[in-house]
Amino acid sequence: MAGHSQFKNIMHRKGAQDAKRAKVFSKLAREITVAAKVGGQDPSMNARLRLAIQNARAENLPKDNIERAIKKSAGAEGDNYDEIRYEGRGPGGVSVIVEALTDNRNRTASAVRSYFTKCGGSLGETGSVAFMFDRVGEIVYKAAVGSADAVLEAAIEAGAEDVQSTEESHVITCAFEDLGEVPKALEETLGEADSVKAVWRPQTMTELDEDKAQTMMKLLDTLEDDDDVQNVYSNFEVSEEILAKLTAA
Repeated sequence: MAGHSQFKNIMHRKGAQDAKRAKVFSKLAREITVAAKVGGQDPSMNARLRLAIQNARAENLPKDNIERAIKKSAGAEGDNYDEIRYEGRGPGGVSVIVEALTDNRNRTASAVRSYFTKCGGSLGETGSVAFMFDRVGEIVYKAAVGSADAVLEAAIEAGAEDVQSTEESHVITCAFEDLGEVPKALEETLGEADSVKAVWRPQTMTELDEDKAQTMMKLLDTLEDDDDVQNVYSNFEVSEEILAKLTAA
């Protein structure tokens, strides 16, 4: 399992996700606002907005917050956010992609660069590490939606490329170009997904020792704590032994 996913699980078990709920809500609302501003306020005619709302509901973002975020996209008072992708190297040469929505490019670039530097990494040029990742669609369902075999069959029928099932969830992968059609087909069989989004999937992994893994997790946590950062992807992994130590820390 990728280190970033392991880190997410650790943070979840420690309850850190609950402490950051307000920040998560803010980022979900910002994505809704941007999606509505770019493609219109009607979810039925705006696939990006439809997915943003679906993901917000999965995180229990209140209906009033969703409606307010959509309305915020209208008129001159709507915030103007730029979508920016940063790429760099973390501890041990780990590749990192950071996706941001910002109303101040200079502020965000300066902050992201400082996060990398403080953790022994460096920010690179656009394209410096993206070639080491595949841009794919990711559809996530809770494990209770069905057995691994049933979900695999539904995914094949829907035109997906891969399924990874665990005790907690089913993660279905499809081609980026099929991100509109595959979730629709899956919904007919499995119902509405917990999340549907485009992600950067690493082609190869970089294994870290305990010290570098700890620093890498600090970098990820700092990045994700920034209000302008929407998503962070990396290609690091750690052994089960190191994971157990970090979990117990």
